[in-house]
Amino acid sequence: MSEQHKGIHWLVGFAAFVIIIAALKEASQIVVPFMLSVFIAIICAPAMSSLRRRNLPTWLSILVVVLVILIGISSIAVLVGASLDNFSSQLPNYKTRFGEEMSGLIQMINRLGLHISYDQVKGYIDPSALMQMVANALRGLGSALTNLVLVVMIVIFILFEAVELPKKLSLAFSDASKSMDKFDSFIKSVNRYLVIKTLLSMLTGVLITFFMWVLGVDFPILWGVCAFLLNFVPNIGSIIAAVPAVLLAFVQLGSLSAGLVAGVFLIVNLIVGNVIEPRYMGRGLGLSTLVVFLSLLLWGWVFGPVGMLLSIPLTIIMKLAFEANPKMHWLAVMIDSKVDGDK
Repeated sequence: MSEQHKGIHWLVGFAAFVIIIAALKEASQIVVPFMLSVFIAIICAPAMSSLRRRNLPTWLSILVVVLVILIGISSIAVLVGASLDNFSSQLPNYKTRFGEEMSGLIQMINRLGLHISYDQVKGYIDPSALMQMVANALRGLGSALTNLVLVVMIVIFILFEAVELPKKLSLAFSDASKSMDKFDSFIKSVNRYLVIKTLLSMLTGVLITFFMWVLGVDFPILWGVCAFLLNFVPNIGSIIAAVPAVLLAFVQLGSLSAGLVAGVFLIVNLIVGNVIEPRYMGRGLGLSTLVVFLSLLLWGWVFGPVGMLLSIPLTIIMKLAFEANPKMHWLAVMIDSKVDGDK
């Protein structure tokens, strides 16, 4: 009988999960700006706390932080928007150049004794379609930020609420000190992860932009922004970011430059991801590759491009929450990239 009750319990839990996912998809126009606001607020909270420790009033600290957010997002939006327009207009030319470059490459391969026709390759590889997909994904993210006033207002309210939350919890609960310790530890872990990941992603984006500019690849800022955003996706994010840039380098500058661009992405991501990130982040926040892939599929389907970008931070936060709750610790172990014996 107990086994039957356990089966019913799991079935009800799964049904509730499906209903919640369906509700989130239907309410995505409201949920997506709120999610963006929460992530921006968490990233900005340390800067606000630092200003308040210097005896600035709360309202002035929030105003300074919000102004920096507005200037940063607006500048990136203008630069990326201009690059996207030029990029889309150049796609027909890139398609023609791809045909020319592939013909030369196939002739070289045929001289080595491997007989391949361009028509066969053309049926499997369409660089313009792939690059257009990248442009559409960035436009989807831009459309989520078009409601910038709503996002900024939510960020302001969250930052104001964060200042008063400890007082409210201490008044609301009799055992607030114990609950606050757990909650404070969880928030610090989430905050530390998001801030460090954002800074490292910015470093990746700046390095990619610089090297693309040095190598003469068109739209270096666009590929830097792609590298910045996709650095939040472990394991496969750097590969996804590199593919359109390598294809463009191949189309624009030839196979040698494409190899150099691929090498730049590889070296930058190896240094940032395998040397710098473990030093500051620690090795305990890895996710299983399967979990990463399923998170991308699920949250991308629910929330679109924004969901794909926020899927891994969201899953990391869930993992930290599972680790903080002894009853849910087994879930944290299941989605981790390694077991304790491998660490």
